[in-house]
Amino acid sequence: MNKVIFERAEYSGEVFEKLDLEEGELQGVSFYDCSFVKCSFSNAKLTQCRFDSCEFSGCNLSLARIRDSSFREVSFSSCKLIGIDWTTARWPTVSLSGQLRFEECLLNSSSFFGLFLQEMKMEACQAHDVDFTEADCGHASFIQTDFAGATFHHTKLVKADFSDATHYVIDVRTSKVTGARFSLPDAVNLLRSLDIEIVD
Repeated sequence: MNKVIFERAEYSGEVFEKLDLEEGELQGVSFYDCSFVKCSFSNAKLTQCRFDSCEFSGCNLSLARIRDSSFREVSFSSCKLIGIDWTTARWPTVSLSGQLRFEECLLNSSSFFGLFLQEMKMEACQAHDVDFTEADCGHASFIQTDFAGATFHHTKLVKADFSDATHYVIDVRTSKVTGARFSLPDAVNLLRSLDIEIVD
């Protein structure tokens, strides 16, 4: 890992590899069309930063604090993003779809409480104990993601795709699941919130 000091306020079209910002601080820096490969932002403070059309691959951002930072059309692949409070980021005043994409990532113990996440992709991820309470995840793709212990309460999941996703427990009485796709056998978990008895 290479210790890094960002001297400019704006970077565009650059590739950063094996950078070490663990427990470091980054404030007011903007990145456009940049790629981060095998970088560490673990426990870092990313304050008022902007990531626009950026890609993170094989990076560790666990416990990063992202207060007032914005993420627009950002993708994460094979990254560790454990314990991140996404509600502290800066979100657009006009709701825009498809701002975040996660593929084969660890997202355990993170919070998306109340966020507009329509068309988000969270595919083949581990999302244990993640909070989606009151989030709008309409048309989101959750294919092959493990949701053990995740919270879906008053969550909008209209036309969301849970194909081959596992361990989710969704209260269909309080969450909107119209047009959503689910696969057996885990789809049986949808019945847990209903006052019914299932017999073999």
